[in-house]
Amino acid sequence: MEEIRDINGLTEKEFLSAYRPADYERPSMAVDTVIFTVTQTKEDNYRKLPEKELKVLMIKRGGHPYLGSWALPGGFVNPDETTEQAAMRELKEETGVDNIYLEQLYTFSEPKRDPRMWVMSCSYLALADSGKISVKAGDDARQAEWFTVKTHTFDEKIIEKDGGFEKMTEYGLILSHGDEVISGRVRHTVLRNDMGVKNTYEITENNGIAFDHARIILYALERLRGKVKYTDIALNLMPEYFTLTDLQMVYEIILGKEQIKAAFRRKYSVLTEPTDKMTSDAGHRPSRLYRRKWLTD
Repeated sequence: MEEIRDINGLTEKEFLSAYRPADYERPSMAVDTVIFTVTQTKEDNYRKLPEKELKVLMIKRGGHPYLGSWALPGGFVNPDETTEQAAMRELKEETGVDNIYLEQLYTFSEPKRDPRMWVMSCSYLALADSGKISVKAGDDARQAEWFTVKTHTFDEKIIEKDGGFEKMTEYGLILSHGDEVISGRVRHTVLRNDMGVKNTYEITENNGIAFDHARIILYALERLRGKVKYTDIALNLMPEYFTLTDLQMVYEIILGKEQIKAAFRRKYSVLTEPTDKMTSDAGHRPSRLYRRKWLTD
């Protein structure tokens, strides 16, 4: 059978033998992972339920660029691994665990997002029970810490544009650990028209957060807030056994608003199943403990 030739008269084998990858500028590929967990604060009043906080893991950079700033855990993808394998490797190195929820978020590919060179970042969202994680800094980091996550909406407006509507929202991101506070502001623009939906995230202010990681964190938080409304994703933040009150508090800190108890339990009861275990907290009436119900369809 005669081999197929291209417009230059070359077979595929001939074409590949003459192909020079160095003729094309190529980006480096990295992974950055937004690892969320939920912790609870200690209360002096034993009759008061402990408050829960949403936290994200940040790494203090030990070298240039952004020396001394805080960044998401991540690194470059090795030649022999996929981006998912690289993300899992970095998670294992930074948290000591490798069996946690992980999903791909988005690939950030702007040529100037890294001052060293063109670095594309394939970002991931990870969720973990805080009781199973022991963080540690990697070789290129000074320290690793959990930062409490707070967000604010500063401005929002909708205008007609390109045959559709454009919605611009300015978000403020505040991350705190002890007395240290780092922050950023990100403008999220959503353009809807006959061509579909286009999302862009632009950093308008940055204080202590390396690279463009403020917008990656906000992107991950929006993904989490969207998915908790129609999936069981929030269960990945819970321990094996928990009360429905604990679960409701997790939903409230993710969504940023209180949930009506009766409505919450009607909606999310299908995600859990009761056990024969009860809480034994001093000062509190025992409560039934639940566990995740694994959905098969």
